[in-house]
This record gives sequence, C-alpha cells and structure tokens, in this order.
Amino acid sequence: MYEEIKTALRTAAEELCENAKLKAGDIVAIGCSTSEVMGEKIGTSSVAELGAAIYSALSEVFSAKGIYIAAQCCEHLNRALIIEREAVPGAYVCNAVPQPKAGGSFATAAYAAMRDPVAVERVVADAGMDIGDTLIGMHVRPVVVPCRLSIRSIGEAHLVCARSRAKFIGGERAHYDKDLM
Repeated sequence: MYEEIKTALRTAAEELCENAKLKAGDIVAIGCSTSEVMGEKIGTSSVAELGAAIYSALSEVFSAKGIYIAAQCCEHLNRALIIEREAVPGAYVCNAVPQPKAGGSFATAAYAAMRDPVAVERVVADAGMDIGDTLIGMHVRPVVVPCRLSIRSIGEAHLVCARSRAKFIGGERAHYDKDLM
C-alpha cells in the first residue's frame, strides 16, 4: 500500500512543479493527515511510518529540484511549519518539536529527516499541497490558484494543490505578463 501512495505522491509533486513553474529556492507548503490517508477522521489515527513514507516520496522530487518543503503541523502546534533553517533566514523561530500526536506524523517525519529543521509560525510559500483537508492556504502567497492534477487523492485522503500568481492591478485594460500567471 505504501508503494502505491509514494508513486502517487511523486506524480503529484512532479505535476505541481510543472503547473506552478516551481524553481530552486521556492517553498511548497504541505499539510498532510496520515489519518485521512488511512481513511480515518483527521487527527484520530496518526501513523508515524506513513508520515515518513510520505515525506520521503515528496522529498525525492522537491529536494532534487532545490525546492524547500514547509511541512505544516497540526492544530495542536497552531499550524506551525517545519522547514530548513536556510530557507527562512531571519524568520522568528518557534521552540517546538513536532510529535505524532502533537504536530502530526508528517511534520514529525520532516523534522527528523531535515538537515537543520526549524519550526516557524508562517511562511509565504509559492505553492501548496493539501493531503486530507488540512487547510494550508494561509501559508501560500496571494493570489492562490488551484492546480488541477491527474492525482485527486492519496490513499483515502483528498488531494488539493495550489500555486500562487502575481496580483492583477490596473483594471480590465491593463496588460499582463502571461508568464507570471
């Protein structure tokens, strides 16, 4: 079962990179409920091994491209994010280390796997991946635009992805750079 999930995640991550035109140095906010992936209610059945498998699969794609993962913690840590320190220079660092039942299995796995992880209250991500209705939109740079991928679910969890685009300013007669959209 984990191999199916990892394959779907790799495909979704590749499609998100292409759709959102992500490049080295960009940040992807990722929220993940392992409970939802297993078909349970969010926050009720955290699975540490699954969190590690999910982080591993996503990291294979994003790290190879130089894209930072910001792993969103659960509500018990106020949706703080775990990210590599180098990605957020000067950020206000929180004194928190996620655990499976206080932060979530995915964020716990991210913290364990990263070279120099820190917890921060917020980031301004260039794109987002929400696995299991974890509501990551608050961490994606406005204007948030949905990305339609070929993968619609991971295990039993809904998959919703988004990218950001530059704001349109100037009314209907303004000319826009299509590459920023």
